[in-house]
Amino acid sequence: MNFFRAAWRSVRLAGMFVAAGTELLVKRPATREERADWLHRFCARGIRGMGIEISVEGVFPGRGAVISNHLSYLDIVVFASLHPCVFVSKEEVRRWPVVGWMTTMSGTVYVARGHGGSAMRARKEMQAVLDAGLPVVFFPEGTTSNGSQLLKFHSGLLSQVTAGGAPVTAAYLNYSFSEDNGPDVSVADDVCYWGNRNMLAHIFKFLALRGVRAEMRFAEEPIAFSSDGLHRKMAAVEARSAVAALALKAEPRFVEPVR
Repeated sequence: MNFFRAAWRSVRLAGMFVAAGTELLVKRPATREERADWLHRFCARGIRGMGIEISVEGVFPGRGAVISNHLSYLDIVVFASLHPCVFVSKEEVRRWPVVGWMTTMSGTVYVARGHGGSAMRARKEMQAVLDAGLPVVFFPEGTTSNGSQLLKFHSGLLSQVTAGGAPVTAAYLNYSFSEDNGPDVSVADDVCYWGNRNMLAHIFKFLALRGVRAEMRFAEEPIAFSSDGLHRKMAAVEARSAVAALALKAEPRFVEPVR
């Protein structure tokens, strides 16, 4: 690991957080739209500062829900850098260092698993976001993975969205390297964040990486759920198939980093 590269990027990232936090204190964005725009601009700066290259195939939908596979805390930064949006996430994310503060300040809808009424409260908050004209992004796998396979999709949040009649668009995210980071570095372990790991140590090692690429694909149309799709389990299977189909498509052409 290049310690000096990681240290320098850590300093730069800390400076970005100070600047973004100051903006929040001074401007005090009150609406969901203003907070989503704040997160969008902040994440776009972070992507450039970390030298991450993003490719996009398809168009980030301007309304409705977006569902995707889930690989890392970086997923949130990538999505938000592309378009103002609001995330739905598990309650644990609120306590994550750095990322938890960022998502909370941007108006993330949190869901507490195993707590009665949590899904219904999330539905009301998601509907408020959709009514405000912002896309809602969530990850039906419910946890991150190393990217070797697409995990089972949980049906809870998906059923709350479909019950409200919002369109649901599939997306697929993948990471790769354009530069050699050494034999002891891999996307599965050093970009993806999964298992019981020390998050701060993982972030510091990630900041030392060179040539990180994020490949994003959006489906051309919202998912056309079957007549049985109103059944939450069937809808989850169909949603997973829609995301899996994007993983099989040809590699997109890389473009300039988000500005």
